[in-house]
Amino acid sequence: MNRIISILLLLLITACSNDGTNRNPYLQEINFRFEANLNLPSYSPLTNIGSAVYISSATAGTKGVFVINAGFDQFRAFEASCPNHAPNDCSTMTFSGQVATCSCEGYKYSLFTGQLLDKPDDGNRYYDMLEYRASYGGNIVVISN
Repeated sequence: MNRIISILLLLLITACSNDGTNRNPYLQEINFRFEANLNLPSYSPLTNIGSAVYISSATAGTKGVFVINAGFDQFRAFEASCPNHAPNDCSTMTFSGQVATCSCEGYKYSLFTGQLLDKPDDGNRYYDMLEYRASYGGNIVVISN
């Protein structure tokens, strides 16, 4: 009986797979909490669907955070450092509309999904933007990790 239990336990352990996501080796996930009050002029653009703002790195994220109003009181927040190389002088992305661009390689990312829009077809692994938690209540967006 013990042999059967041992065999079943061994099969169960070896049958488990690791379906976890691959972490981005270039970006550390630091802990922070930032509250963006939409009544303040700096964050008031977020009252409009599809509008985004940049929050500087001194207060959130590694190189800052992009926050976008995705509609229906839903907000998305992404790291502003390009996810496809280590943070450096040119890795802080800029945005125009709903697209963030890395000034190092010119990679473009959607601020609605965080996805790399112009992924090279060269067989290398490319990462999408690192997303942070964003919650909304009382006209305040809380971004945290």
